[in-house]
Amino acid sequence: MSKYPFTDIEQKWQAYWEREKTFRVTEDPSIPKEKRAYVLDMFPYPSAAGLHVGHPEGYTATDIYCRYLRMNGYAVLHPMGFDSFGLPAENYAIQTGTHPLETTERNINRFREQIKSLGFSYDWDREVSTHDPDYYRWTQWIFLKLYERGLAYVAEMPVWYCEALGTVLANEEVLTTPDGPRSERGNHPVERRPLRQWILRITEYADRLLEDLDGLDWPESIKAMQRNWIGRSEGANVRFALEDGSGDIEVFTTRPDTLFGATYMVLAPEHALVDRITTAAQRAEVDAYVEQARLKSDLERTDLAKDKTGVFTGAYAINPVNKARVPVWISDYILVSYGTGAIMAVPAHDTRDWEFAVQFGLSIVQVVEPPAEVYVAHTEDGGLAEAFTGEGHAMNSGDFDGLQTAVFKQRITEWLTEQGLGRKAVNYKLRDWIFSRQRYWGEPIPLVHCGETIVPVPEEQLPLRLPDVQSYKPSGTGESPLAKVEEWVVTGCPDGSGSMGRRETNTMPQWAGSCWYYLRYLDPRNDRELAGRDKIDYWMPVDLYVGGAEHAVLHLLYARFWHKVLYDIGVVNTEEPFMRLINQGMILGEDGLRMSKSRGNVVNPDDVVSAYGADTLRMFEMFLGPLEAEKPWSTGSISGVHRFLDRAWRLAERELVEGEPPEHILRVLHKTIKKVDHDTGRLEFNTAIAQLMIYINELYKEETLFRAAWEPFILLLAPYAPHLAEELWERAGNPPSVSMVAWPQWEESLTRDEEVTVVVQVNGKVRARIELPTDTPEAELRDRALGLERIAEFTAGKELVKVITVPNKLVNIVVR
Repeated sequence: MSKYPFTDIEQKWQAYWEREKTFRVTEDPSIPKEKRAYVLDMFPYPSAAGLHVGHPEGYTATDIYCRYLRMNGYAVLHPMGFDSFGLPAENYAIQTGTHPLETTERNINRFREQIKSLGFSYDWDREVSTHDPDYYRWTQWIFLKLYERGLAYVAEMPVWYCEALGTVLANEEVLTTPDGPRSERGNHPVERRPLRQWILRITEYADRLLEDLDGLDWPESIKAMQRNWIGRSEGANVRFALEDGSGDIEVFTTRPDTLFGATYMVLAPEHALVDRITTAAQRAEVDAYVEQARLKSDLERTDLAKDKTGVFTGAYAINPVNKARVPVWISDYILVSYGTGAIMAVPAHDTRDWEFAVQFGLSIVQVVEPPAEVYVAHTEDGGLAEAFTGEGHAMNSGDFDGLQTAVFKQRITEWLTEQGLGRKAVNYKLRDWIFSRQRYWGEPIPLVHCGETIVPVPEEQLPLRLPDVQSYKPSGTGESPLAKVEEWVVTGCPDGSGSMGRRETNTMPQWAGSCWYYLRYLDPRNDRELAGRDKIDYWMPVDLYVGGAEHAVLHLLYARFWHKVLYDIGVVNTEEPFMRLINQGMILGEDGLRMSKSRGNVVNPDDVVSAYGADTLRMFEMFLGPLEAEKPWSTGSISGVHRFLDRAWRLAERELVEGEPPEHILRVLHKTIKKVDHDTGRLEFNTAIAQLMIYINELYKEETLFRAAWEPFILLLAPYAPHLAEELWERAGNPPSVSMVAWPQWEESLTRDEEVTVVVQVNGKVRARIELPTDTPEAELRDRALGLERIAEFTAGKELVKVITVPNKLVNIVVR
């Protein structure tokens, strides 16, 4: 018998699919909406490293599902592209002088080659790359729509700046070290600096982003992460007047019922009031602390485990409910980006405030009496020994004493509103999206600064292309390298005034292109609009989106935000882009750890394909375990899957016999069709593969291979091992492509066993098992069970109380 020649077979059928455009799909209006499916993979960033075995896991899952749907009569849109702007190509350009375009396109070519070698059924005519000007023309167009609607604005924001590198760094490029924050490249000191940034007003959509999660078929864990990121909380905004009468400090609190216990206030070191309210005596200490805070990341500053630090400003505010004098401190655990950048501190009822108050000897006043059934530690003199953060009844709160927490919250908020001292408020953890980057390799922002006015580049002049630059090195001023290209920066103002202006030199972040790519796949060559409305109506929304959980928050949140804006301006037909989401589990190294070059545990799919073939890799990754589970790679186990395919190949060398197979084979076949259909439709691929293995073992035992038993197996195999299935289908005398042949059907009667094993119990304990014909009548079940010698041993001399029967499963005899 010849050995399975996987390399020849795979090259042959990949060439066929490409030549025949087997998986190209068009918008056929005769196909009803319910028989259309848009199945989407999260497109990859084309890194220099190429694919590792983690990439094909999700791609294989969607490919199997798409092939299954096509064979079930669906029109399937299944595209692929590349998220091709990004930092690595720019950093490589800085180091080598190689244009990022050259690096990126070389990497894309390698990725495409690797992806095609795995036999995925993408419609390659729809391929997009986010760095292509024909693509980013529409990214720029969407930005202008955001700008027109007041959803894009400029503000100064603190960013990481590295003096040695002369550039702004993204959070992920900054390392936390014992010596303070350092740049990942070069290990240079970095600091926080305020810099002019473009910001998108995603907070305008916070409520819709939150509410619309309810209608999505997403993992609950992912929805929870999005809800937590948005972080909606209800409470009150309260104003504390400064003692010197120079203004007030506004705070947001979810616990206005604890206002009587507010004994100090804390501002973020960057708060605009800090410089103005600091007294001369405290100036030096405050300035030094502010400088230290600039060197810390938000993560470091809000670490709950770290010791609290802070400095008194010398200023006081007045508590609006009891007129108490409240000292104003600064501390780095308060972030200027959250709420108002200021808090009222109630140490008796907030753990962090308690720790700060104890550290600096500040007053602690209990204003919530815990319920009687709740234990709270107290000191010898009766005071709290720790913060009580729960609800209870008001105490030490003037006329409000005795009120339940929920009632007090409502009453005090109403009182604050009446007195002009505050108001009911909703706050979000979600911050507006800092959108600009001081980089070269990103979409240019299509705006021109004409004096004090910002003028959009006219739509007909899009795309605004990236200019060639002499150097990719940062400008040294914190601006993008584009700022140095004077002949590109200086341009006529698009407002028709005839005056000259300066182009915006910030570029967009990598997130921009990935916010809407699923729409461009619908109509990738359209030069009049980002996608024709007829195409959008035909395919959208995405039926299934598969990718890694690492994109659970930002990518999905940003894409949902842009989609809602596009919905509001009438471009798309749904409020949500992705109806169903599945996160594939990570494939770990053989050591059980995450794959990384530094650990030396990365598995290159090219090596596996070379040794075993693409079909083996595809089936093995699916056989490792449930799609959504984390699982370790196991080179030793891959040979088992390869043997299964080899057995299928060797079976095909037998002569095919016409006629009806024996009944026992028909029964296994129809059980297999039913099982593989059910499991493939539910993306439970590992159990479907196990059933295929059972069936091939049954066929191997037979001396004769019947066509009626063999061809349905090839069809079931086709989504999983498409190259081998195409070859087996052709060798069986059929024209290609097997991908377009109808999925086999099963007969329900043949999926049921002729005989079943019925368990016989006496008083609930298993005493015997009996083989009986399926659907034996209950009266006969009862008689056969009572007639067993083994059962007679346990029932002799006892009163028969009742006999409980469960058809095809159980007889329970109750005696006493």
